[in-house]
Amino acid sequence: MTDIESKLPNVGTTIFTVMSQLAVEKDAINLAQGFPDFSAPKDLLDRINYHMQSGKNQYAPMAGVIELREKIAAKVSESYGCSFNPTNEITVTSGATEALFSAITAFIHPGDEVIVFDPAYDSYEPAIRLSGGRTIHLPLNGKDFSVDWNQVADSIHPSTKMIILNSPHNPTGSILSAEDINSLKQIVENTDIILLSDEVYEHIIFDGRQHQSLLLHDDLRERSIGVYSFGKTFHATGWKVGYCVADEKLMKEFRRVHQFVQFCVVTPIQMGLADFLSSNPEHYKELGHFYEPKRDYFIELMQDSDFIMEASAGTYFQLADYSKISNKKDTEFAKWLTIEKGVAAIPISVFYESPPEQKIVRFCFAKNNPTLERAARKLCEI
Repeated sequence: MTDIESKLPNVGTTIFTVMSQLAVEKDAINLAQGFPDFSAPKDLLDRINYHMQSGKNQYAPMAGVIELREKIAAKVSESYGCSFNPTNEITVTSGATEALFSAITAFIHPGDEVIVFDPAYDSYEPAIRLSGGRTIHLPLNGKDFSVDWNQVADSIHPSTKMIILNSPHNPTGSILSAEDINSLKQIVENTDIILLSDEVYEHIIFDGRQHQSLLLHDDLRERSIGVYSFGKTFHATGWKVGYCVADEKLMKEFRRVHQFVQFCVVTPIQMGLADFLSSNPEHYKELGHFYEPKRDYFIELMQDSDFIMEASAGTYFQLADYSKISNKKDTEFAKWLTIEKGVAAIPISVFYESPPEQKIVRFCFAKNNPTLERAARKLCEI
């Protein structure tokens, strides 16, 4: 067989797989990949089991079971004060990653430009490249990882088809402000630019801040595709269940792709989620209050270490500057930390096209307190 011409020749195995596998091999505490080490709510598990035992085990509708889409519409209405039709404006997806892939693939044509902000989540660019598009990488600003909107405005061209936003932001934990949204509005006004908004950590936001969903804004909603994750919200990342919300015209095109990527999502899980959203809405409403003490506790535990931390504004990730500890590149430092010290982290340089000179890794604090305590003891000994 002749050599295969790869469509993604420069893409290797995702850093999350690499670091999690290394953590397993070295029996290290995995604060790298973003998953909790505690269970989804028991009431939710019971409802899924009920529907499984009741025979709800065949194909769901392509767009998702209508009971769940109706509950999503109600949740979006209560959260963001806007109305979406569950029949033709909401689609349940195989996790947020599938929603992002389907959205990019649906709208990006060869030669189209897509703006992303580095450090950018690593699933964006491969989908853009597979669609024949060109990724325009704009770095977030320095220490606070804010957007330089003047740079964004200067990067808009006739070929700009999409801007991908991520707030709360993975891997940095930064969030968009109301001022950011106003700047965005001015830039996209009188254009046909589509906004793909990755909001999977929408409910994990701290210190009394408000999540600036694009769905909050009438003048952005028609051009926006919102992507969300039940896995992040209900501590069940392995289910890979998310959803997409968009105006009917956008959703029609989205579903053209979705139906051939992941025809439908696991039926009993959808039914259980619909029940739980109805019976336990306080879960997602209180999620920020659940995770904020974990963030604060982890930072407190790390006070005696040589890591430097600025408390994250959202997500369940915390950046840590290790410049007082080592001159190693973050990729090498993360491996050393896992192999020699028994704690796995994620290097953030891998999310940049052109990484800046910085010594930063990302820890996940979505863990039980004993896990955080064991990890912190090891990190404080360095």
